[in-house]
Amino acid sequence: MLISVYVPFAGTAVLTLLAPRLARRLSPRPAAWALACAALVMAVGWTGSLALLAFTGIAQIPQVAAEGHWSVTALRAEDPVYFVVAAVSTWVLAASVVSLGVAAVRQVRQVVRTRRECAGLRGRTELAVLDDDVPLAFALPGRPGRIVVSRGMLRCLGDEERAALLAHERAHLRARHHLFLRLWRLTAALNPLLRPLADTGAFVLERWADEEAAAQVGDRAVVARAVGHAALASAGAPRPALAVTGGEVPQRVRALLAPPPARRSLPFLAGALLLTVCCASLANAASDSDRMVDSAKRAQCAALMGTASASPVDGHRHGPGLCCRHQRGERGEHRA
Repeated sequence: MLISVYVPFAGTAVLTLLAPRLARRLSPRPAAWALACAALVMAVGWTGSLALLAFTGIAQIPQVAAEGHWSVTALRAEDPVYFVVAAVSTWVLAASVVSLGVAAVRQVRQVVRTRRECAGLRGRTELAVLDDDVPLAFALPGRPGRIVVSRGMLRCLGDEERAALLAHERAHLRARHHLFLRLWRLTAALNPLLRPLADTGAFVLERWADEEAAAQVGDRAVVARAVGHAALASAGAPRPALAVTGGEVPQRVRALLAPPPARRSLPFLAGALLLTVCCASLANAASDSDRMVDSAKRAQCAALMGTASASPVDGHRHGPGLCCRHQRGERGEHRA
């Protein structure tokens, strides 16, 4: 546990430094899935490591030890974590959980607001045209999702560019990109180190939709012009999530004017190996923590048996009962 419990922290730092750069150079669809898996695994690893470190401090509180029937002295003798580290981990874990709760409430409110906006749009077709001169175009997820485009945006684009814009927004709805965004926002709220992955993920989703639109339209240059013209027309206007003008537009245009990104497997294999190591290290740390608690329980049982020998009356009332229950539980686990 001395080393393995810190491996998820190191893995998160490595991903934060390397994943954003690699994801922008890879094929966007697998890159988005890889970032989502990495964010989820690292968020769980972050929480698990903090919980294990916090437990080593909380378990040494006499009242907690009494409820758990383990020896504080034995636990301190085997515990390799400094109390300051355990205390800081407890506070960080509490702050992370509160931050996750706040982010979850915001996401729920956003879902409710989005559904109300969908219900308030005119018509029942996929495309909803707003009578507004401000250039806007974005995907509005819901049941069903809608593509919202203003008349001001339509006037800025030619026929081919309009088709590319609609294909881009349709790709957002078809691939349910809003679920990726919610996952990244929640994991970044739980673990602040994952915020670069969330920012990169938003860009990768736009690139994913660009590539889908290029495949449907059949001309990458047309999609590049649509993205560029839409961004220039909507400069200074608000940019909703899953908008065609989202992300770093110059980088998106350059990627569309270049050949499609080649499929590479080595970065994904390296990332999968890193995630596997983090999961294995966390499992090993949890196993060590469980073994440490069992050892502290056996020490407490031995102490109670010694007290029972010195004081038969008290021992009969307190010591043997607890020890017998603990030993029976251990024998039952071994048989299972």
